[in-house]
Amino acid sequence: MNAQPAGSAASLDAFRYSPRTLRRAGRSLHCSPFRPALFLAMDQGSIPLMSIVGPGGLERGYSLHPLSELGTESYLLWLIQTGVLRREVDGQGITDSFRLTPLGRHLVEKYSHHSKFPQVRPWERFYNAWQRWARLPI
Repeated sequence: MNAQPAGSAASLDAFRYSPRTLRRAGRSLHCSPFRPALFLAMDQGSIPLMSIVGPGGLERGYSLHPLSELGTESYLLWLIQTGVLRREVDGQGITDSFRLTPLGRHLVEKYSHHSKFPQVRPWERFYNAWQRWARLPI
């Protein structure tokens, strides 16, 4: 990750991210099929994959439309790769739950009172899809 601690040792959880990292993570978040409600819930605790999938995710206000399990997991993994999310780990290993990273928290806090993310331009959606497909390094 392109994060560098900012300030003194007292603020270990405060990071400065490069503009490129912030743009890429923000674009992946805004182009996602999810609503801010999902990420606000992830800020409070981990959210299992099956809570996001299908009509349940739509009813909870997590998605814009019902999503398949494969499509949901694929996009969540992209958000992990861009630094927005992390997978929850317990004593048994990796779980099927997700939560925000400090970068994700930084990006999501701006939308705590919004039901949708801002509209993205078509070229941003295309660029995000191309990066996702190519899985270019950060």
